[in-house]
Parts: sequence; C-alpha cells; structure tokens
Amino acid sequence: MKIAIASDHAGFKIKEHLKRFLAAEGKEVEDFGCHSEESVDYPDYALKVAEAVAGSPKTYEFGILCCGTGACMAIAANKVKGILAATTNDAFSAKAAREHNNVNIISIGGRVVDEKKAEEIVSAFIESPVSSEERHLRRVNKIKQIEEKYMK
Repeated sequence: MKIAIASDHAGFKIKEHLKRFLAAEGKEVEDFGCHSEESVDYPDYALKVAEAVAGSPKTYEFGILCCGTGACMAIAANKVKGILAATTNDAFSAKAAREHNNVNIISIGGRVVDEKKAEEIVSAFIESPVSSEERHLRRVNKIKQIEEKYMK
C-alpha cells in the first residue's frame, strides 16, 4: 500500500508523526511536502497529493493531508477530478467517509487533534473497506455525475 502525504506549515508536526507511525505499520509513504514549519500556501501541497492519488496509472492508494483544521486542504484537493477528500478529525468520520463515500484522501487538523487521535483517524481510514451497499454506491455515483457535469 502506497500513501501520498503532505501538509502545510500548520500540519507539519502531525504529518511528520504520521509518517513515522505509518512506516512502523509497514506502509510505504511518499512525502510531497512541506518540509518545515515555515509558512506556505496549502493549495500547492494539497494539489500535489490530489494529482498523485488521481493519477494514472494508479500509484497511490490513499492520500493524507494535514493542515490547521483539515478543512482548507480538503477543499483544495476536491478541485481535482477523481478526488473525494474529507476533513476527518475523529476515527468515526474517517471510517464512515471511507466506507460510505469512497473517500480517497483524508485531511486532518494538526491544531485540532493530537498525535494519538491522528493515528486512530488514519488507522480507521486505511482499515475500512468501501461499502458495496447499493445506497452508498448510488450516492457516490451521483457525486461522480456532478463531477462530470461541472469539472470539464
């Protein structure tokens, strides 16, 4: 399993922790930046991960973004066709986002959660299978139809 990860300055510390955590879990992680706590523009790093996850051929199974709240990076990532990104600052949201919504990128708030909570969020996301229930598939398909209509 290969995971793309990035942060802005506000999510840098939690990203660095998650890289170590994921490596200890045997996951292959590629860091798309940023590389310090110096102020940067979050769309630059969200875009790198979103393009990597949406890319063809499929190289990355998941993406993880870290910023102050989790919201800004998710918003930016969702501008890339094929990306379903969600802000997940608790394990339940991460699990539900993966199972019900087929989310391929999660965004975590480094100013919202601590390291232990971030580990729980990432584990819940990675370990959760996508639901095959018709209602969930139907809803995700409707999202894809919206994407096709407006993201040309």
